[in-house]
Amino acid sequence: MGQVITLLSDFGLRDSYVSVMKGVIAQINPALSMIDITHQIPPQDIGSGRFALMTTVPYFPLGTVHVAVVDPGVGSKRRAVAIAVGSQLEEPLGFLVGPDNGIFSGVLDQCPAYAAVELTNTQFWRTDEPSSTFHGRDIFAPVSAHLASGVSLAELGDAIAIDGLVQFSLPAYFETENTIHGCIQAIDHFGNLITNIPAASLSAPWSVTIGMTSILGVLTYSDRPVGELISLIGSHGWLEIAITNGSAQSFLNLKIGDPVEVKLDKI
Repeated sequence: MGQVITLLSDFGLRDSYVSVMKGVIAQINPALSMIDITHQIPPQDIGSGRFALMTTVPYFPLGTVHVAVVDPGVGSKRRAVAIAVGSQLEEPLGFLVGPDNGIFSGVLDQCPAYAAVELTNTQFWRTDEPSSTFHGRDIFAPVSAHLASGVSLAELGDAIAIDGLVQFSLPAYFETENTIHGCIQAIDHFGNLITNIPAASLSAPWSVTIGMTSILGVLTYSDRPVGELISLIGSHGWLEIAITNGSAQSFLNLKIGDPVEVKLDKI
């Protein structure tokens, strides 16, 4: 069992919410290591949280517990869950703890789950009367600490069907002759528009079409003059649209889910 807990949220850093969660974890087991993925997810933006988590999980040790709290449905009937991903026969890739609202669907697309529970065992909560607005403090933080300290997934609550976990609604990419149709799945701090088209699909020179705009495919941000729209493969392995030293999002005014078309120059 790993001794690392990661934290991701839309709480920001101005308020005390993140520190409170860390304090709850430390009260249970001060020996645990806590690493912040980010707390700057835009408020209630499940899609951005999904992408940040999906592109981070593979870089952590086996058995890491990942807590993700972007939770516009807090206090409602949405489920609180813990999920084991990886191989049941070996040490698991990790555990996911948080709301069942689609935030884990990107990770699960990359690495399937083998077990999931609804967090119904109040023994592992901070209190059996949790706040209706701060499940991060009262449920997810203490559960993650117990899980990282050796409590089994099965002890945390009732088993639930993996195929019943909520999926984030995002159009799937698909290919036709010389064309790939996809969409924007994330927007980063620089205003780069990250699509859901994987690098493996781009086996030939390409250009991106958005409305009447054609955007050349390049290898690096510096391949074109400052201020020019470009498309390239980002470090995360997805096709993205950028502006050299600028914000493609501000220029194109696109949002998560908006369509993107790629033309392949096949010989």
